[in-house]
Amino acid sequence: ALAAAAGSALALLMPSLPASADMEAGKSVFNQNCTACHMGGRNSVIADRTLDREAIEKYLKGGFTIEAIEYQVSNGKGAMPAWQDILDEDEIKDVAEYVYTTAKADGW
Repeated sequence: ALAAAAGSALALLMPSLPASADMEAGKSVFNQNCTACHMGGRNSVIADRTLDREAIEKYLKGGFTIEAIEYQVSNGKGAMPAWQDILDEDEIKDVAEYVYTTAKADGW
């Protein structure tokens, strides 16, 4: 009972991680739509604007947040096209979550 109570308390304190289905969907969207320019979290158009956490913090309006990544994916900027008419809302959320989580874990 004590372990269950501790687990419940810990669950309240820990931020929730994205569901694996969303991460898998985000990875799939990324692999199908983003790798032409961002394979392995790199940037084949502007080399220093990678998908690494530090680069996102430095170059993305809004900094290193899921919302800022969603905005960038939806609206594009500079050489990056807007994807809002190509991807649906769930796909944009999933790919933003995937990019954020991968960058946060230094997973590129």
